[in-house]
Amino acid sequence: MHGIAASQPYVIAVFLTWAGLMKLLSRRMRAQAGQTALARLTGAARAVPVLRLVGLVELAVAAALLLPPVHPLDGVAAALLAAGFLAYLTYAYVAAPTSSCGCLGTHSRPVDLRAFARAGVLLAAGLVSIGAGPHPSLAPLVLLEVVILLGLSAELDRYWLTPSRRLLVRLRRPLAAPPPRDVPLETTLHLLRRSPAYCSASARLTSDVRETWDEDGVRFVVYGADERSAVFAVPLSGDDPAAIRVALVNEAALA
Repeated sequence: MHGIAASQPYVIAVFLTWAGLMKLLSRRMRAQAGQTALARLTGAARAVPVLRLVGLVELAVAAALLLPPVHPLDGVAAALLAAGFLAYLTYAYVAAPTSSCGCLGTHSRPVDLRAFARAGVLLAAGLVSIGAGPHPSLAPLVLLEVVILLGLSAELDRYWLTPSRRLLVRLRRPLAAPPPRDVPLETTLHLLRRSPAYCSASARLTSDVRETWDEDGVRFVVYGADERSAVFAVPLSGDDPAAIRVALVNEAALA
């Protein structure tokens, strides 16, 4: 348990450093501060100074977590900061539901459950870190927590979530036509019986379906027709009965 507690300051410090640097150095964030929920809370004119102040506090807490000596008050400060984040997110969700939070970068998405989950994870890490001592950190656990927090950060979706979804669409091709082998024979026959080609040849048919085969995206259906055979060509893609063709051929020619 002591090792887990000792790893939490590193997790918290990574995100507080990121958040603080974004608030202090990002010109885009300062330009869009008036569009965040913070502008509703403090007023548009004071949004940028408050952002900078919060950024300085985040960097100070991150430094306290990383620099020795280890002190329980460092974890208390991190937990209080995370609790403040949760309170701010609640305000944003209620009072400015269409505004972004401006927590870790600029994006247009409003506060959602992912933002609350991220703040909750940081609060839990802060509470656990209060009992941290001079024990070695658990690098795998730190990495796992960082990955979880990155996944909960909508600010980074454009770097991993959107490209992943595009790749999945290209691989799965959800709107692509099914392969010809997946078209049931009953579907083909239902379309065939509604076609002008079948109506024109139905009086000559003397048997049920004798043979079928698929070739180049077309399903060929063979019926007996007196001493000849009626061969229907049904496209496997599409559902237009008018696209079906028929030919009457001699038995010898079909063989």
